[in-house]
Amino acid sequence: MNEHDNIVWHKAAALDDLDDGRVRTVTIDRRSIALSRVGERYGALDNHCPHQGGPLGEGSIENGWLRCPWHGYDYDPITGRPPEGFHDAPACFAVEVRDDGVYVALPARRASNRTVGDVVVETLVAWGVTSVFGMVGHSNLGIADALRRADDRGALRYIGIRHEGAAAFAASAYGKLTGRPAACLAIAGPGSTNLLTGLYDAKVDSAPVIALSGQVPSKVRGRGAFQDLDLRAAFADVAVSSQTLTAGSDHGELTALAVKHALDRRGVAHLVLPDEVQVQTSNAAAVRPEGRLADRRLVPTSDAIDRAVALIRDARRPMIIAGHGARGAEAPLLALAHRLHAPIATTFKAKGLVTDANLLAAGVLGRSGTPVASWLMNEADLLIVIGASFANHTGIATYKTVLQLDHDHESIGRFDAVDHALLGDASLTLTMLARSLGDDCAAVDQRADIRSRVALWRAEKTRRAADDRGHGVSSASVFESLSRSCPSDAVICVDVGNNTYSFGRYFEMSGQQVLMSGYLGSIGFGYPAALGAWAARPERPILAITGDGGFGQYLAEVTTAVRYAAPIRHVVLDNSMLGKITKEQRAAEFDVCQTDLVNPDFARYAELCGARGIAVERRDQLDHAFGEMFATPGPVTVRVLADPELV
Repeated sequence: MNEHDNIVWHKAAALDDLDDGRVRTVTIDRRSIALSRVGERYGALDNHCPHQGGPLGEGSIENGWLRCPWHGYDYDPITGRPPEGFHDAPACFAVEVRDDGVYVALPARRASNRTVGDVVVETLVAWGVTSVFGMVGHSNLGIADALRRADDRGALRYIGIRHEGAAAFAASAYGKLTGRPAACLAIAGPGSTNLLTGLYDAKVDSAPVIALSGQVPSKVRGRGAFQDLDLRAAFADVAVSSQTLTAGSDHGELTALAVKHALDRRGVAHLVLPDEVQVQTSNAAAVRPEGRLADRRLVPTSDAIDRAVALIRDARRPMIIAGHGARGAEAPLLALAHRLHAPIATTFKAKGLVTDANLLAAGVLGRSGTPVASWLMNEADLLIVIGASFANHTGIATYKTVLQLDHDHESIGRFDAVDHALLGDASLTLTMLARSLGDDCAAVDQRADIRSRVALWRAEKTRRAADDRGHGVSSASVFESLSRSCPSDAVICVDVGNNTYSFGRYFEMSGQQVLMSGYLGSIGFGYPAALGAWAARPERPILAITGDGGFGQYLAEVTTAVRYAAPIRHVVLDNSMLGKITKEQRAAEFDVCQTDLVNPDFARYAELCGARGIAVERRDQLDHAFGEMFATPGPVTVRVLADPELV
């Protein structure tokens, strides 16, 4: 290094790397250089055409001139000078040809400036956002570099996926599992619009997510530039807030507000970052969350509690129906159920809230449920509904006397009037109910009824598991085996379709937690959601259950699991059709059409991606296959040849 002019010489190429009359791009100390050779002379130019940044190293040398591949402008390949009459020229750097190669002199790199991207990322980290799923592209390079720096120092983890839709589903699953937001990153235009389905999943299931969109440079915004879309308008319905960061914005404050909105409103907060703003120099400090968040848990009034207690005291056959909103309130919920000897059914989203071994467990209610839950509900004279939506798939009998408890006032009586409502946090409110209830209750002991109905259903499941038409494995047998082998602390990410309905009916929960695309019901959720669950809870076993239709939408994400050595266990039920849609066509007396699928061998496909692949074609192979699946340290796909009629 010459201390006088602060120059550093770098070896750019070997002597035989470049033929006469050729130019190519070389990267030196993270800087892009167009290296040319004309005879025995070499030239090194900044690899950005002065007009619109065209890559000169991808151009060609014609009649002694280096021609820009974008606009056809000419420059001397050795000096960078343009033809006579023109004055714009790329920077030119000194070159030396030495015995061991071609060397280029570049100014010593200065320490990187702190940027707006750093302020945004450091604020996200301060608010607890430590996982980002996304794709890097030309309009988010600045924020991506800030994420890289944070990743390098261990402040967060960036997970590069293969499709932005997978990034949004992964972030949604992360929010559902933890109650905290992850971020998803995309470029302007199609990259950001690809996020929308996964973000709608987060919206309707009330999962906090931060969406980060790169944007075209502000000077061309609104003029019909390449990938120029009004992203705030595009995200207006899906996001609880959407803000564009401008050069003069309080970047840290807008980022902090985005996370606050995602947490407070339990939804998607969207930040749009124009290309030039991301790399703008900033000395602002990250904005921290201290003093910006409060306990959101509410409790009902004492009068509301008293009226609820009166309903419960007078009921002879009360039944508890727990939805996803009851998560976190398991202990007081079970205490109330045992006090009343009352059955507990769950919605599909809350499957696993109570283990199936519990003597009060009635399983799942609704279209994905069991006859145990529906029989007991029909016999009930009071339904105590906690954190459930009353959506049509749930199957709650609104003609019964209903006591509804929910933390969200918009959920109270959303579909039908209820007899009494409690607005409050499930755990706090159930504790208040237990404290006020006393011992004088009319409830009869329903445990014998629960046991007899469960025994009948388990006998039926055993018969279904033994069914074999010679056209693949029955769903009942798949989930019978999987119930035995799946660790009790697993997170299970299910997709959409017959495979999911069968899981709801047949899988016996022993402590696992289920994630699903609940109210959106989006096919393709299962495998990307498993990536999000793994990022959130890497210490827990992660299982994805999909059909061939859902898995086919995000096949490439197996390579993401391989890249990060994510131990995602995956069971794909392959019946070569969209089975649920086929059933619906038949039920509606339509001809069956356009539901057949052409699939690869999913086990071999997994192997080609670098994962483990296991094929199952008979029931007697299930136990061994699932044992191998959970014993394998990396990503595994078990492809089960499924009988489309035995679901």
